[in-house]
Amino acid sequence: MSQDRPVGELLREWRRRRQLSQLDLAIQAEVSSRHVSFVETGRTVPSRPMVLRLAEHLQVPLRDRNRLLVAAGYAPVYQERPLDDPDLTAAREALHQILRGHEPNPALVVDRRWNLVLANSAADVFLDGVAPALLEPPVNMMRLGLHPAGFASRLLNLGQVRGFLLPRLARQVQQTGDPQLSDLYSELVSYGAPDQMQPPDPVDIAMPIRIRHRGVELSFINTITTFGAAFDVTLEEIAIEAYFPADARTALALRSGGHSVMPDTAVSK
Repeated sequence: MSQDRPVGELLREWRRRRQLSQLDLAIQAEVSSRHVSFVETGRTVPSRPMVLRLAEHLQVPLRDRNRLLVAAGYAPVYQERPLDDPDLTAAREALHQILRGHEPNPALVVDRRWNLVLANSAADVFLDGVAPALLEPPVNMMRLGLHPAGFASRLLNLGQVRGFLLPRLARQVQQTGDPQLSDLYSELVSYGAPDQMQPPDPVDIAMPIRIRHRGVELSFINTITTFGAAFDVTLEEIAIEAYFPADARTALALRSGGHSVMPDTAVSK
């Protein structure tokens, strides 16, 4: 890991992202605001425990906590192992168990930049028929959902999906400062005009994802699951997106492989 900007400058950046004053951070971390000021201006080099303490109260991701430590002159403490590392066997088996157990409903695992890590067989609902270029690694699920050659053309409520995903991604960019996520956001915004974004229907219990798959209209609601108290960078950055049928027709279609339900054209609205 290469030398970065001064640790005080990085901490100040994270504090501002969290919209905290120096006094706010000092109270939360139980230190003086003068000490926070001295750290941010470089007048004081924080100890290793202090870097980690401030990072904890600023909710800094593990990857960036390592960055803060290196900038302060200390060795990183959080490991980043590939998912196939033997030390992550238990976590990897847990992911596979969740994905298999969720079938026949779609479920997939994504990293911090929405790149696909794992998926169960039912996730074919989203991968089927998209342009081959979009399936070249890394497969980005945000791009796949909003790109005209992805499954956007099969989304029956594309405006609502755009209206939910783009602000969500914008918040993530603001919270992390990740330049790659910023580039992704700019790309996705270019795929449609602002007036194509629609608010969710307040009648729905949650925003559904309505998609046409092999002549059948399917409707999903989804949940996001992360590892609790992860101390490995890889594990902290991955999330499981599990999709559940939003109506009886979708549940029946998934249980039967999508072939026992009549196409949309034959279903009364």
